[in-house]
Amino acid sequence: MPRVLVLFAHPRLERSRTNRALLKALPASDRITFRDLYELYPDMQVDVRAEQDLLAAHDVVVLHHPLYWYSVPPLLKQYIDLVYAFGWAYGPGGTALKGRTQFHVVTTGGGADAYSSAGFHGHTLQEFLLPLKRTATLCGMQWAPPFAVQGTHRVDDSELERIAQRYGRLLQGWAEGTLTLEHMSGTTDQHHLLTSAP
Repeated sequence: MPRVLVLFAHPRLERSRTNRALLKALPASDRITFRDLYELYPDMQVDVRAEQDLLAAHDVVVLHHPLYWYSVPPLLKQYIDLVYAFGWAYGPGGTALKGRTQFHVVTTGGGADAYSSAGFHGHTLQEFLLPLKRTATLCGMQWAPPFAVQGTHRVDDSELERIAQRYGRLLQGWAEGTLTLEHMSGTTDQHHLLTSAP
């Protein structure tokens, strides 16, 4: 069965009700490894070798973060810059991540309607994630659609609990091999893929 690595990056978790709820729903599984990058590396000094060893030992890489200026928080950018290294993750001899699956768990304050061609931001969330998708595919990784939680300021407690439960089921599904890229055909968001589940 697949092993799942969750790389969580939120510089102000204490102010994020949504992300705290999502983290509470993380399944207890020996097939899921959770890493809070801001707890591990408050000085931004990423242990590249240790992180590369962890990536090499997992099949599914989950980058869990809020959308910061249409991208990832600074420490996660630093992580990608250093850990997805030339000659290791891409370029000549850089095949360490080949065949793995990567996806993002993203939270946004703005609702889904704001992330559209006619909305406030003028582009879809998928369009904003294109540089991250290309980073993954350049490294030979397979890209899965994100699990997006949008309009976080307007989500009430009961809906947030349902979303968090879906997130837990999502990670469990990937770890058990019951969720695969084949299940993602035609969807742009794993969150909506799971909305029909109880």
